[in-house]
Amino acid sequence: MAGGVVLSAKNAAASILRLTSQASKVRNPPAPHQHHCQARPLPSALRVLPRLGNVASARCLSSSFKASDLQVEVTKHGATKPDVDKLVFGKTFTDHMFCVEWTAGGGWQTPRIQPFQNLSLHPASSSLHYSIELFEGMKAFRGVDNKVRIFRPMLNMERMHRTALRASLPSFDTAELCECIRKLVELDKDWVPHSTKASLYLRPTFISTEQTLGVSRPGRALLFVILSPVGPYFSTGGFSPVALLADPQHVRAFKGGVGDCKLGGNYGPTIYVQNLAIQQGCQQVLWLYGDTEQITEAGTMNLFIYWINEQGEEELATPPLDGIILPGVTRQSLLDLARQWGEFKVSERYITMADLQKGLREKRVKEMFGAGTACVVCPVDRVLYHGQNLHIPTMENNGPKIATRFLQVLTDIQYGRTESEWMHLVD
Repeated sequence: MAGGVVLSAKNAAASILRLTSQASKVRNPPAPHQHHCQARPLPSALRVLPRLGNVASARCLSSSFKASDLQVEVTKHGATKPDVDKLVFGKTFTDHMFCVEWTAGGGWQTPRIQPFQNLSLHPASSSLHYSIELFEGMKAFRGVDNKVRIFRPMLNMERMHRTALRASLPSFDTAELCECIRKLVELDKDWVPHSTKASLYLRPTFISTEQTLGVSRPGRALLFVILSPVGPYFSTGGFSPVALLADPQHVRAFKGGVGDCKLGGNYGPTIYVQNLAIQQGCQQVLWLYGDTEQITEAGTMNLFIYWINEQGEEELATPPLDGIILPGVTRQSLLDLARQWGEFKVSERYITMADLQKGLREKRVKEMFGAGTACVVCPVDRVLYHGQNLHIPTMENNGPKIATRFLQVLTDIQYGRTESEWMHLVD
């Protein structure tokens, strides 16, 4: 274990403030009505998983961990912070991590923040053999006012909780986990880049640590969170367009499966197809589904098309949440913004490759772009389909109007240029 000094939750905040040399007086934790991470009703579009009756009730026998019980161990040897301009996505990690263990017999143990370190797992841990694990992806931003904020964290917490129930992992209080993450980010806030082109990526992860080769509901689990300062997700950088390979031979998810859950098992098998895309000059994969070749997702992104539909209407369309695609937080945010603007039709509906090809032939397609936590908004200018390059006019006529507007409005919110209830203040 990395060396450190153990602090109680009561004086952890004081140590943080001393470390950052920004104050000498401990700030009281927020009162319940001022909580940074209060549970809120989800947008209906994100409530896609049913309540798993028996699983949920069984897991609720175990009370959740509490942020007020958090123990903090501060590292004695902080790592050197990287040059923001040289950040590679997911390769650099901050000084601390959050961990909390669970057992069927003892419930949730004491949550803790500790120096960043390797995990010690039994070789028979069922997460290693049967992929009983899940993860989330969210971001904290340093605003133009130098304040650190997390973007819509409760949407991630609720999605993580639903995925946990689907993976037969224990239930937890989403607001308590959110507050623990806030405290972790507060401790490592000096790692949040001083840049409006970078951010701190937050990776909550939940794994089974059950020590058995049997395929069964785990009786042991570990929930941990690590942080990573990041720049642009794609090597093309910034707002440069990407090309997609659309190959109907490969399927990411299927009806009745877990395509709407953030499970590692949904991502690992896609690497092979992504490598095929790279070999053919594309950056990502446009996932198709069924005999009609429905457009679903673009690599790790939700997909949007801005066009004139067959009824002659100006429309922003994205595939519906039918269990095949992930209910993305950025996806929901773009839909919320577009409906707030009220300037064009906003649809969650099926779009096929035939629809896209016809729209391109009739010159009705204006823009195609992906959206996700890692990439934010990413324009698409080409789709490789059955050996044919379909040119998408996203970058024509001085660039994408709608995608650029989404990116500007969203980043204005994230970096504090525009005040929004979507942002949760860290300190």
